[in-house]
Amino acid sequence: MTRKKVKLTYITNDAARKATFKKRKKGLMKKLTELTTLCGIEACAIIFSPFNSQPDLWPSVVGLERVLAKFKSLSEMEQCNKMVNQETFLRDRIAKATDQLKKLQRENREKEITRLMFESLVVGATPPRDLNIIELYDLVWFVDETMTDVCKRIELLTTTMTEPPVGSAVEPSWFMEMMSHGAYDDQMGFKIWDDVIQLPNDDNHGAFWSNNGSP
Repeated sequence: MTRKKVKLTYITNDAARKATFKKRKKGLMKKLTELTTLCGIEACAIIFSPFNSQPDLWPSVVGLERVLAKFKSLSEMEQCNKMVNQETFLRDRIAKATDQLKKLQRENREKEITRLMFESLVVGATPPRDLNIIELYDLVWFVDETMTDVCKRIELLTTTMTEPPVGSAVEPSWFMEMMSHGAYDDQMGFKIWDDVIQLPNDDNHGAFWSNNGSP
């Protein structure tokens, strides 16, 4: 069962607000204990509430004084680094949510224009007549971008198919012709077929020698 999303608004009912405070304070102390134990860091908490006459200190008075003394020993710039109040925190959350909303709107717009483009490509189909000038400009821009991407892909595939594989050896045409039909060397006086050399008829009586030099 999924947990119900909590609405972050002030609880007007006193009893419900007090019960929520006790529950959330217990959870906060548990998270602080896990954070310091698992990550080996120093942390403390001071909680003031209208339900208690004295503030709640965590982990203890000694531990609180040690962490605060270490914090005060830092320079003013280091103390303010990454320090936020409630207003700054909410502003950052709003900015992030706004950026995410713009991203989703842009993605949805691209999907709508894509659907419109493919519907217009059907034989005999035309773009809807109720499109305004902005939607028409968006459609033209998307079609141009799609055509540019298609042309780049075609050029890449054409280049890949026409170029020989890297490292492949291409034998010269004269060598291939010599090996397939045989050739006669005028200077040396022998014929070549595949891997066998036939010496001229002399004292060796037409003996055959292989290319590795062995009879």
